[in-house]
Amino acid sequence: MPSFWDHLEELRRVLLRCIVVVAVFAILAFIFKDEVFFIIFAPKSPDFLPTFFGISPEVQLINTELTRQFVVHMTTSLYAGIIVAAPYIIFELYRFISPGLYENERRYTTPLVIASYVMFMVGILFCYFILFPITFRFLANYHVDDSIQNLISLESYIDTLVFLSLAMGIVFEIPILSWLFGRLGILHRAHMQQYRRHAIVVILIVAAIITPTSDVITLSIVSLPMYLLYELSILLVPKK
Repeated sequence: MPSFWDHLEELRRVLLRCIVVVAVFAILAFIFKDEVFFIIFAPKSPDFLPTFFGISPEVQLINTELTRQFVVHMTTSLYAGIIVAAPYIIFELYRFISPGLYENERRYTTPLVIASYVMFMVGILFCYFILFPITFRFLANYHVDDSIQNLISLESYIDTLVFLSLAMGIVFEIPILSWLFGRLGILHRAHMQQYRRHAIVVILIVAAIITPTSDVITLSIVSLPMYLLYELSILLVPKK
């Protein structure tokens, strides 16, 4: 029977392989700089969103520090490496812990891990194609006074994109977490149905905070997926 130190050594090998794969993809992202930043900067284009969201002028990003563009290039390459290598990382970690699981636990864990990754990526894509372009368009052109011009820094753009992508990735995990809490007996379908009206109010508040625009269309586009996730969670949670 493997000892504690054998498991620790195997964990070290797993982490080392994951680091190597992330490093390889990060280096590739660093090399293919134009392609990577074309994807990153696409949401700020005036024609990225459909015209019913309104016409927005081109927003130019600025850099105010000598080394900042190089640092952003390196950190962005690392983010890209982690995202691309995520399936392999999840596979390695699952292969490490799976021998210690019972057969019934393994049967549930595999689809749970896959569903968690898929939902997280769907949240990121929702942010990239809808939420972030709307938010950026509004904030970049918002003025408390016409005499004040917005100068959006490169670092601010990247940080906002990463933060919102991470936030929406976590939000889209709600059905998975609800199912898990339901399996553990912490959450029940009747409770979620009972507090549905409260959940709708919370969803609208969160949507209004994430997208601080004044139009109903934008608020609906953001809040509707969150409400559908809540309804999906109700269906996934056991009745009792």
